[in-house]
Order: sequence, then structure tokens, then C-alpha cells
Amino acid sequence: MFAAADSTAAFDPRSAAAHLLRRARFGALGTLAADGAPYVSLVNVATAIDGTPVTLISTLALHTQNIARDARVSLLLTQVGAGDPSAHPRITLAGRAVASDDEALKRRFLARHPLSAGYAGFKDFAFYRIEITGAHLVAGFGRIVDLAPQDLVDDLAGAEHLVENEAGAVAHMNEDHADALALYATKLLGLPEGNWRASGIDRRGLDLVCGDLTGRLDFPAPIGAPGELRQVLKDLAAEARRR
Repeated sequence: MFAAADSTAAFDPRSAAAHLLRRARFGALGTLAADGAPYVSLVNVATAIDGTPVTLISTLALHTQNIARDARVSLLLTQVGAGDPSAHPRITLAGRAVASDDEALKRRFLARHPLSAGYAGFKDFAFYRIEITGAHLVAGFGRIVDLAPQDLVDDLAGAEHLVENEAGAVAHMNEDHADALALYATKLLGLPEGNWRASGIDRRGLDLVCGDLTGRLDFPAPIGAPGELRQVLKDLAAEARRR
């Protein structure tokens, strides 16, 4: 579930697409069956620190067997809300599914989907990155845009310090600054009160979760250098306390 978007804000297709991608908990995965016919299934999703979609699927599942033959996939992500489903933003990603044993992907996925920890270690389950080759965003009337991979996947050059320290920063926020996370969610994003936790940090923002709810707090500018993350989180907490 998502909070409502601000319809008065200027339309930025890259930002709209990134919010759909970063906040999604599930999506419709399209694969190609043995006879070439399309096959669509529901999968849980999260993102790598650079924004690449990540999913956890079983080798016993038909979609995984399809990927083993042909790695080309599509992934539909949408913003759930009341009223006509077709009136809400959605994005279709095209790409290739690639298996990965990266522990950072596992950590970020399980932070978004803690119930998946019960089977994430099974031998027949594996994490897959969806390496984006293109995207089609439908964000409303007159807001239909094709996007390139670089519009969604962040360049991490110069952000090595953040990549190395992201796990520790997320743990620190959850263990020592739960009050700030609650303020970010309720005061800056207008989300309901609850046990908000950080699930990931990247150059452009902070991802929040509370049960089935997700939130995305954008930073004023991309970060990466040592000290920038601490300062921007401090400044955003101060702003939230003023509201």
C-alpha cells in the first residue's frame, strides 16, 4: 500500500518512476514459456542500492524455469489506491533476470519482506536482479513516458563510502533513531503513525516500512561522500520537528 501522491507537484517522470520502483512490495513478473507464450506471475520485490529491482523466487516455480531458458522478463509495478485501478500510476520494466548471491541484496530484500526469511535460505530459492533495459511509465493523463535504464538505475561512482556503510547506517537508524524515523514518516510524508523502520538508504533517499506500508523520503540532493548522510538525516529530522 502507498500513500497518495501530491497531485499539485510538478511532474518529474524520473522521480515518479523512482518512487514506484523504490516503494513497491510486489509486482507482476512476465516471462516467456517454452512455446514462446507470455506467462505472468506475482512476485515480491525490493531494490538494490542502485535501484535495480530484486526478487526471491524458487527454482521449482514456472517463472524461474522460463527464466532459465530465456532471461528476458518484464515487471509491472503499480501504486495501489481507491477508485479506478487504471487511474493510478504504474510502470512496466523490461530487462533480464540474473541470479545473484550478493548478501547486500538479500539484506535489503528481507528488510522489505521479513516474512521471507523463513525460506530465503532454502536450496531451491534464489535472489534475482532484474537488470533494466527500458521502462514505460504511465503516471496519468498526458504523463506517459518511455525511460532509459540510467533514468532508474543510479550511478554509484563516488558513493563507495555509502555503499560500504549502508547496512550499518540502516541498523543505527532503527536501533537509535526510531523517533526520527517516525517523524520522517508522519511529519514529512504524511503517513500514519506506526512502528516505522528504515529498510534501505541510497544516494537519493531513505526507504521506510511499517507492516504493509512503505514510504520514500527523498534527499534534497544526491549524497555519497563521508558525512553527507549524517548531515542530511539530521537536517530532515530538524525540519520534521518544526512542523
